[in-house]
Amino acid sequence: QVQLVESGGGLVQAGGSLRLSCAAAGSIFRLNVMGWYRQAPGKQRELVADITSGGSANFADSVKGRFTISRDNAKNTVYLQMNSLKPEDTAVYYCNLKIRLGNLYDYWGQGTQVTVSS
Repeated sequence: QVQLVESGGGLVQAGGSLRLSCAAAGSIFRLNVMGWYRQAPGKQRELVADITSGGSANFADSVKGRFTISRDNAKNTVYLQMNSLKPEDTAVYYCNLKIRLGNLYDYWGQGTQVTVSS
């Protein structure tokens, strides 16, 4: 069983910064992809950024240049540094872990609220 525990959400003014963390615990194959998705009210969940265990990162166009993603493989932890936040970044942010061992195993955190005020 895999558990993802998120932290770091909150309320910030536009232009501010927040850092999200997500620690994975359990049986985790070393080759995986960890990432962050978000879901705003009335909208579908969307990828924000993800990063492979080898360090290759992928970003949504809307956050490129403002957000960075990093990970500590020894701690099975992924971080999302969010700078120059905008009101449209307001959403529940979910940590995600993908492991492919023949089948694709997809795990989700409980979500953390990020609210950016104008």
